[in-house]
Parts: sequence; structure tokens; C-alpha cells
Amino acid sequence: MTSVRRYHLAAAACAALLAFPAHAATEIQWWHSMGGALGEWVNDLAKEFNASQSEYKVVPTFKGSYDESMTAAIAAFRAGNAPDILQVFEVGTATMMASKGAIKPVAEVMKMAGASFDPKAYVPAVAGYYTAPNGQMLSFPFNSSTTVFHYNKDAFKAAGLDPDKPPKTWPEVAAAAAKLKAAGHKCPFTTSWISWTQLESFSTWHNVLFATQNNGFGGLGARMAVNTPLHERHLQNLANMAQQGLFVYKGRNNAADATFVSGECAMITGSSGLYGNVKRNAKFAAGISTLPYYPDVPGAPQNTVIGGASLWVMNGKKPEVYKGVGQFFAYLSKPEVAAASHQRTGYLPVTIAAYELTEKSGYYKQNPGTDVAVQQMIRKTTDKSRGIRLGNFVQIRTVIDEETEGLWSGKKTVKEVLGNITKRGNEQLERFQKANGG
Repeated sequence: MTSVRRYHLAAAACAALLAFPAHAATEIQWWHSMGGALGEWVNDLAKEFNASQSEYKVVPTFKGSYDESMTAAIAAFRAGNAPDILQVFEVGTATMMASKGAIKPVAEVMKMAGASFDPKAYVPAVAGYYTAPNGQMLSFPFNSSTTVFHYNKDAFKAAGLDPDKPPKTWPEVAAAAAKLKAAGHKCPFTTSWISWTQLESFSTWHNVLFATQNNGFGGLGARMAVNTPLHERHLQNLANMAQQGLFVYKGRNNAADATFVSGECAMITGSSGLYGNVKRNAKFAAGISTLPYYPDVPGAPQNTVIGGASLWVMNGKKPEVYKGVGQFFAYLSKPEVAAASHQRTGYLPVTIAAYELTEKSGYYKQNPGTDVAVQQMIRKTTDKSRGIRLGNFVQIRTVIDEETEGLWSGKKTVKEVLGNITKRGNEQLERFQKANGG
């Protein structure tokens, strides 16, 4: 071997050694429930953070639906191998808060990381939901959404409806659905997340309680409060629409979303986070409007409730992991990062600075309707409307799905359905209260 060749090989070996840091990056395991376009967004966030520094490496792993990932995480925690970060949907909040010893409050994590952290920087309605009674923020608001009304502008045009004047009230939704049906639409209106859109947000939007004790914020003694004339009127209207083929039930959770994106259904009440999927995959012009309401109800519209999920940090990890998690959350909170996430997905901007940056850029003017979710959430809240935080909420939603399915199929009356939701929902609340020393 020539001395020149030996020199080149030695130089290459040195360069290779220098290219690798002396310490391997600390890995941070992040379990999430984002599929499709949202899954790509999560992977991109991790990639961008990893590229921005060399000490930490965030590894995102899709663990199925929100229900599935929460179940998997509980099992993993009991087995001593929980992830470092867990994405939990808002109905799991009370359960996570009650899991003493399982979580490390986000405020503590940020402190350990030496990252600046001011809860006042976050959108109040979002931060307040994830804050304990003592004022400590427990989880990091990540993909917060709220309930909005999406509609197909092309279908409106074809049915002789004004595509720039979406229905604002429930009577107007029924009238628009009748026109769409007459124009040949087999699915004029549908909804995803029945409990969240038609009972939870419906209640706060009309400034009435969904559950006592200020919807659970006042303590573990909360009980269901939906057996009222207003809730009965609304579910009866939806049942009548279902009988007339104006409302078509498409399944639980977000199963209905795909039927709107495909163009099968012309109107849907669902998550503001559906925007990213519509923008990317719909073959029609779409619009976003506010959640419909009944104009004769005093105090309506008030404000809608939070949905989506937050990031919880699991307990029992090494200090360097917490430092990395804190740095990652600080990165996600940067105005330009949070603004880009909001604009890409339709989820709410998590910080006020991200909202202001988006507004200043002219984004809302160029994309009408994209500020609807923000406007619905930044209104002044009341004790009846600031959110719903109940124990065993996942099970309560299942009860609501089961009971209302009997209504859409014509097998149950509204009175039966609301009576059963109250009885079975209260059983779940009592169970949670007993288990958590209430």
C-alpha cells in the first residue's frame, strides 16, 4: 500500500470518528395516535427537532386510536416500561390527573430542562383545561381542537345553496339538508364524535351544563345533567332528520370524517383538526363555519369545548430524559413552529404568539374559516362552558354512542335514551369517585 493511500485511509478514519459524537443521543420514546396526514406531521416535528440539536432523539411510535394507546400505556406503566411521552385525548384527562405517581407535571419537567415556561403564554381555554386546581399545568397542550361545521361548497352550489353562506343554526342545517337531498345527495349531513359534538359542545355552546359540579371541574361528585328539555329537543330534531334521510349516522368516533373527505356526505360537524385531511385529500372546495345553535336559547352561542389531545410525561425516568422532553416541548412552543402546526393541521394554535403570528401573516384572510376554531375558543367562558372534565369519560362516551345508536335506528325514544345516558353515566361517575377517594 502506498504512503499516500495510507494517509488518505487514516484521514478518512479520523473524519469518520469526528463525524460521530462521543455520546449517543438520549432517546425519547413518544407514543401517539396520529395516523395519515397527521402521522406525517408528527414524524416531521420529531425529525425537525432531532435535526435542530444533537443531544436528544425523539422517536415517535403510532400506537393505534386514542383508546388503544391509553390502554397500551397503562399496561406498559404497570410493567415498568412506559413511554417517556404519551399523547392522551382530552376525555382521558381526569383519569391521568388521578393517576398519582404515574405522571410528572409538565411544569416540573420544563424546570428540570432549564426551559422558560410561562403558562400565560398558552391559549387560556387550552391551558386551563390541563391545569390542576392548585394552578400547576400538568400536561403539554399539543393538538387541541374544537368542534366546527365543515361543508362542501361544490355540493352547495349544485343544490342551489349559497356556498358563501353556510347554515348557522340547526333549523338552517335541516333546510340545507333538505335541498341537498332534493338535489340527489344520499348523505346531506353527518357527524363524527356524537357525544363531543351533539351533547358536550352542544351544551357549552348553549351555556348549559353537561354534568353537575361545573362539568366536573368542581369535584368528583359530578353527575350527568343532559336529561333536559333542550337536550331532548335537539336529539329529537336529529332523530327526525335521520328518519327523513337528512342526517345519516356513519359510526362512532371519527368514522364519519372519511365520508366527508370523499364527497359522500355534504356537511359534517366534527373536529377542526379535520382541516388538514380535507385540504390534502378532498377533490372539492370546502368551507368551515361555526357549530350550529338554536337562536331562541338565551346565552347562545357561548363557546365550544376543547378536544384533541395533550402530551403527558410519565414518571420514573432518568433526569437526562426529562431534560430532553423539556427541550422538545420548548421547541414545539416556539411561535414559528406552533404557527406552522396550526396552519398545517387545523388544530388550535397552542400559544397566543402562534395565533398572532398566523394572523399577521395574512393566513386567515387567505384561508377563510381557518380562524373559526380559535374564535369559538377565545370567547369569555362561564362556569357552565369552560370545559368538561369527568372520570371514566371514555366509558361515558361509549354509553352515549350505544344509546344514541338506538335512536338513529328508531328502536328507542329520546326520553329513553336520555334516561339511560343519565343512569348509566352516573354509574360510571360513582365508580370513579369511589376508586379515587371522592
